[in-house]
Amino acid sequence: MNAQEKVTADHLRKQAILYVRQSTLHQVKENRESTALQYDLKHHAQELGWNEKQTVVIDEDLGHSGATAMDRSGFQRLVAEVSLGRVGLVMGLSVSRLARNNADWHRLLEICGLTGTLIVDEDGIYDPNHFNDRLILGLKGTMSEAELHMLRARLIGGLLNKARRGELWVRPLTGYVYDEMQRFVFDPDTQIQGAVRLLFETFRRTGSAGQVVKHFSKHSILWPCRLFEGKRDGKVIYQNLQRGMVLNILHNPRYAGAFVYGRTRTRKAPDGKPHICSLARDKWQVFLPNAHPGYISWEEYEANQARLRENGHSEGRDSPGPAREGNALLQGLVLCGRCGLRMTVRYRVLKSRRTSSYVCARRGIETGGPMCQFVAGAGVDESVGQAAVNAVTPAALDVALQVFEELRARRADVDRLRRAQVERAREEAELAQRQYMLARPENRLVVDAPQKLLLFIVSAQLVAGSSPWPAF
Repeated sequence: MNAQEKVTADHLRKQAILYVRQSTLHQVKENRESTALQYDLKHHAQELGWNEKQTVVIDEDLGHSGATAMDRSGFQRLVAEVSLGRVGLVMGLSVSRLARNNADWHRLLEICGLTGTLIVDEDGIYDPNHFNDRLILGLKGTMSEAELHMLRARLIGGLLNKARRGELWVRPLTGYVYDEMQRFVFDPDTQIQGAVRLLFETFRRTGSAGQVVKHFSKHSILWPCRLFEGKRDGKVIYQNLQRGMVLNILHNPRYAGAFVYGRTRTRKAPDGKPHICSLARDKWQVFLPNAHPGYISWEEYEANQARLRENGHSEGRDSPGPAREGNALLQGLVLCGRCGLRMTVRYRVLKSRRTSSYVCARRGIETGGPMCQFVAGAGVDESVGQAAVNAVTPAALDVALQVFEELRARRADVDRLRRAQVERAREEAELAQRQYMLARPENRLVVDAPQKLLLFIVSAQLVAGSSPWPAF
């Protein structure tokens, strides 16, 4: 049966839909000939008997991959129109333009067969209700999916080969840059280095990502972030540190000087959305220790991971966890003498005075029974504090002096970072003023508003940051 015999009057009464797609925006910009060929299929529909008003072009999926239909609103619209019986002809330059996934492709074939819709590509016209046509379309869909698999295999193979040599380019982290030899080195900006080192030092001291954020906020220290897109590509901006950012840095082994690749695996969930899961270290595809300078040692990185796991109360482990607010001396450290489980702290106010108590209630909460025991915290804390005082020796006093020196050095580091922030703000203000003065007098009204806005923002930063800071 030739093409003209497959097209009936019932088909011509319905719409002819031309589906146009390119996988990436780069292809849309550079591979214009392929896009033009797809649009030219519109004339083929007119040759088969459809008029111009009946021909609908769906091209809203330009720049989207055909590996899945989840993010392709144009393909979903096409399937919906076919399902409603409004379409007599579906056109695409090739099967790969319509779908590169067998599940999506055969679903479209099944719907086209039920509604009697024809399918056209550059090789001919097909009726999904005819066995031979359906067989050819099925083989084309399988080959399209296999082609995508081979393309991905080649790309991933090349990436993995470079990763095994430690030469794969990745976006530099905060605190790192690439030098002229494309080596991963510390950022030459001492303010950025100081902020990263302060983060690790604060976590080393407090053992909590939340406490790191509080420390930065308390001392008005901003976190540097380098932009990699848009007109401000390469510029460093400063913003408030967030807990998620701290956790990402603490979990990243590159800060320990290791080059890693393949720490996660992506699988499709039943709804078609990708699900990313982390892999154990022995399943990482590439692990190269001491590949570049690190802010911490690998031993400290592993110790940080262990501490973060201990802090995971939501996982139901019986662990001390990080130190929290409150005046209880042994919070998170006391074990029940009856059942051996870790006791929690409860506070209450008696006669305008806050008192603490150690409670063993975990088993009661889990089983719905009574608490194991309840111990007043005042006597316990007093006994432990007295024992600590009695244990003070000249050697312990030396340690206390060392701690004092450490605190003074820590304060000096914080002051150094705040000085750098103020100096950077002053430089930006002076730059804005010089740019304004360099403008011709008749053009200063044009640049006046944005320059005044920048000067106001920088001045506000200086005023807001100067009051809690020591005099320089």
